[in-house]
Amino acid sequence: MYRFDSWNETIIAIATPQGIGAIGVIRLSGKNAIEIVNKLFYNKDLTVQPSHTLHVGILKNNETIIDEVVVSLYFAPRSYTGENVVEISCHGSAFIQQKIIDACIKNGARLAKPGEFTQRAFLNGKLDLAQAEAVADLIASNTEASRKTALQNMRGGFSNVLKNLREELLKFSALIELELDFSQEDVEFADRTQFYQLITDAENVIQNLLQSFRLGNVIRNGVQVAIIGKPNAGKSTLLNTLLNENRAIVSDIAGTTRDTIEEVINIEGILFRLIDTAGIRESENEIETIGVEKSLEKMRNADIVIYLFDSTRETKANLSLELQQLIAAGKTFLLIGNKIDLMNAGDIINKFEEIEVLLISAKEHTHVNLLKKKLVEKIITGNVETENIIVTNARHYEALQKINEALADTRKGLDNHIPGDLIAPDIRRCLHYLGEITGQITNEDQLDYIFSKFCIGK
Repeated sequence: MYRFDSWNETIIAIATPQGIGAIGVIRLSGKNAIEIVNKLFYNKDLTVQPSHTLHVGILKNNETIIDEVVVSLYFAPRSYTGENVVEISCHGSAFIQQKIIDACIKNGARLAKPGEFTQRAFLNGKLDLAQAEAVADLIASNTEASRKTALQNMRGGFSNVLKNLREELLKFSALIELELDFSQEDVEFADRTQFYQLITDAENVIQNLLQSFRLGNVIRNGVQVAIIGKPNAGKSTLLNTLLNENRAIVSDIAGTTRDTIEEVINIEGILFRLIDTAGIRESENEIETIGVEKSLEKMRNADIVIYLFDSTRETKANLSLELQQLIAAGKTFLLIGNKIDLMNAGDIINKFEEIEVLLISAKEHTHVNLLKKKLVEKIITGNVETENIIVTNARHYEALQKINEALADTRKGLDNHIPGDLIAPDIRRCLHYLGEITGQITNEDQLDYIFSKFCIGK
């Protein structure tokens, strides 16, 4: 996709969303970015202006006025990409933006590929690879938790942890490699006690990062929650109550919901993808049977299952059976008894004792906030501490697993007192996978894949 010999070219792209708006921003980056825009800007000579300045004027293509714009100048290396960068703020007409792009291309620019601005920033040493990927996460963030986590990683929190670990391992790696040059002398330059402590500390760091991925994956991708149960248990009413809108049709007729309905709700910074399913029961109706099969499929794929039942009709014995089936399915679940507004206080206290059940009234909104709290507790323990380093990227997680394996092999070698020439390959593996995360070890194909997932213009 990308050719490294193309980095001398000046690239251009729209940096704001497609469509009509008040303002559109067009970005250029490359050696000739300022000269290209200067050919179109008739009010002053941009090539002699200071960096980090704004200039108001008219853009012309030959003698045809395109628009009145504001031009922002950033001279290399003091820019996002490390190259000369120009940003043109024009009126938000898609037609005007395209006219500006066409004029710049005519004067020597080319259209940028997805993520090419950030890729240039990486290649020019403005960001490491983990920070570059955090840029894409920040753009895609849709909750406070995902924003904070991406911003923390983009500012180098995750990278700094790995950088410090890599530097310490490099020191001992160099000493062990030095021992190989004196293998006939039977000397040890690397203090094995200090090295053992370093491996222990490194394992603790990597384990904490690996454990954070469960939360990181939730912050980034959300949680699938299937609301299942028998017909007329109030599943659609519960969905409407959680969303605070009438999204699903509610009826006293059992089996009203024939297909699944999916909606998203933000609870304490976590996106929960709620799935209202058809009531689970045996039926001779072909359409209802298909709906039940889809409900069971959604249950199998969900991260959390809300098993909702009518507390006025369900018995403790039958509920115990349902509980055993949920446990056997290996799913994380909540047992929720609905319609307590139709029960008296004594029945509520005695009917489901010794079974962990949350009793609510979806219709009256009773204990619904407690249900939201329990959903969050099923995913995380305590608050979402996004100030801590949280791994959200599957590529990073896989590399961390390999680092953990290499550290375990290194520890095993130390425990067995094997010579340095046999320990050295395991340390090199650690360094290799640490470098893969931050981009010190990479290849063109890997960069193509990573940056192809970025939006054009970033």
